[in-house]
Amino acid sequence: MPWKLASLGTVLALVTLAGCSSTAESAKDPVVAEAGSGRCDAKAAEFTIGKKASPQLLEEARTRSGSQSARILRPNDMITLEYRSDRLNLNTDAGLVITRVNCG
Repeated sequence: MPWKLASLGTVLALVTLAGCSSTAESAKDPVVAEAGSGRCDAKAAEFTIGKKASPQLLEEARTRSGSQSARILRPNDMITLEYRSDRLNLNTDAGLVITRVNCG
């Protein structure tokens, strides 16, 4: 009986480790994604300050800033605290008028 448990444990360990391994093909994916990602330039999106937030304005600001993603942040929105150098943030007041632009 102990040999059966040891054999089962070994098989489970190998299966688990095999799931964590990477192939050469999957190793290339992050490099390709990183090569296409741009850093956010908040100064290029400062033209939005004082304007009412909209999806069209958000996309234009994202494009001009060179960022990969963008979001509109309202005063009481819950946000994550991770820093992403390729993300543009448009901070608004309660009336959805953009008051500040930053990256992160």
